[in-house]
Amino acid sequence: MRILVAGATGVVGHPLVGALRARGHQVTALVREESRARAPEADAVVVADALDPQALSAAATDARPDVVVHQLSALRLLRDDPPEAFARTARLRVEGTANLLAAARAAGAGRLVAQSIAFAAAPTRDTVVDEDAPLYVDAPDPGWAATVRAVAELETQVLDGYPELSGLVLRYGTLYGPGTAYARTDGGTSGRVLAGKLPLPEGGAGVTSFLHVEDAVGAAVAAVESEVSGTLHITDDEPAPAAQWLPHFARALDAPPPRTIPAAMAPRLLGWFMAHQLTSAAGASNARARTELGWKPLLPSWRDGLGQE
Repeated sequence: MRILVAGATGVVGHPLVGALRARGHQVTALVREESRARAPEADAVVVADALDPQALSAAATDARPDVVVHQLSALRLLRDDPPEAFARTARLRVEGTANLLAAARAAGAGRLVAQSIAFAAAPTRDTVVDEDAPLYVDAPDPGWAATVRAVAELETQVLDGYPELSGLVLRYGTLYGPGTAYARTDGGTSGRVLAGKLPLPEGGAGVTSFLHVEDAVGAAVAAVESEVSGTLHITDDEPAPAAQWLPHFARALDAPPPRTIPAAMAPRLLGWFMAHQLTSAAGASNARARTELGWKPLLPSWRDGLGQE
């Protein structure tokens, strides 16, 4: 098939281009001008900003894709400018998705596969939720509420935007591996753990569903080659409370054990989102992806790889 990968310089998008080509597909990488030097080896490279609808439509028309893969984000900016990273990513999830859908339709594509996140669910009594759980659009933190509303808008557009475009949303778990915040040598979260600056709130009851980058790529390849539509959680098999994964991560990094702090102090010391992740977040079940997509993770547990790269 002819496939257009938007966001081809990202943590998932870059290796995805190679994985799709290895399967015999003809892949066009869509990149921004300032990212062109980081473009992966592809059958073709087209340059356009997803927030420029005319340029994006022209690039998609040149590629003539059967399938468009949406891996757009600005999270590369997180280390230098977190507010801008989240604000631009929200725009890409709303405006960029609308532009990409219109461009895909105009170019004659029949399918669009889009990345989302599996950790946007509202807190619940359940420690692990499926894809039908409500999203945390009314989170008390304005930044996270805006992020989740943008995620919800992306998913609605992909699934309901154009009847001639079959849409599949892949909700990735918390990514670890090369290029992520959990990368051993240069990840932001790894750095905090190594410096002893990521304490464990009492109880550590928040549940995280991890996903290795290679498994995110494998799921995207399976999604491109399938006819499944809807929303799927793409996570490993072992949702883990912070009380388990954070001490394990510290040991894997040869870092000091995380000190324990009162849970009530966590938002002030860690920031709202990290406190939420460690104290009250729900994990995500991958059962539907296993059944409907026929996908399963090569690294079924974070214990097999977290902190090893």
